[in-house]
Amino acid sequence: MAENEEVKLLGIWASPFSRRIEMALKLKGIKYDYVEEKLENKSSLLLALNPVHKKVPVLVHNGKTILESLVILEYIDETWPHNPIPPQDPYERSKTRFFAKLIDEQIINVGFVSMAKADEKGREVLAEQARELIMYLEKELVGKDYFGGKSVGFLDLIAGSMIPFCLERGWEGIGLEVITDEKFPEYKRWVKNLEKVEIVRDCIPPKEKHVEHMNYMAERVRSS
Repeated sequence: MAENEEVKLLGIWASPFSRRIEMALKLKGIKYDYVEEKLENKSSLLLALNPVHKKVPVLVHNGKTILESLVILEYIDETWPHNPIPPQDPYERSKTRFFAKLIDEQIINVGFVSMAKADEKGREVLAEQARELIMYLEKELVGKDYFGGKSVGFLDLIAGSMIPFCLERGWEGIGLEVITDEKFPEYKRWVKNLEKVEIVRDCIPPKEKHVEHMNYMAERVRSS
């Protein structure tokens, strides 16, 4: 990468959407400036760069603004093609995109948004629905160290940032165990593998602080 290239990431420490972008940049070895945003007091820079959604992450590359985490990941991979993130095989790549949408749309909705609004009985029902969805990922991990095979790839960044290092902390905050060792051995093995990867480990939010943050976010959902 040329020395005069500008790469800037606007994110929030607890956001799985911005954390996965940090993981990708580290995987590629791309130097970048990180700007921490505040949920309750978004900067004028963020509002100017993303006036539609007013959300992180926002990637700025040589004055160009790229929005939405899945779009940003593809941009990063195409702009810096070394250490490819998604599978090179078209079929495998299509599967990772399918599972990415499953995670970012269905699993987060069932496992956090709907759960935050539910009573105790409703949470148990939603927890079972979340298990059914996560079981598809469990089956995909059979015989693999990572979704990417022997190395971390696109779906590892998506699933890792969202489920073990975000949603599970929200479930812990309400005393709910959704993913057990007995039912999800492949998933549990995968999480242990992820925790050994430096670029992932460097981007995992501090657990205790994150559990508190997820409780706060659940309160925001309930009051919205």
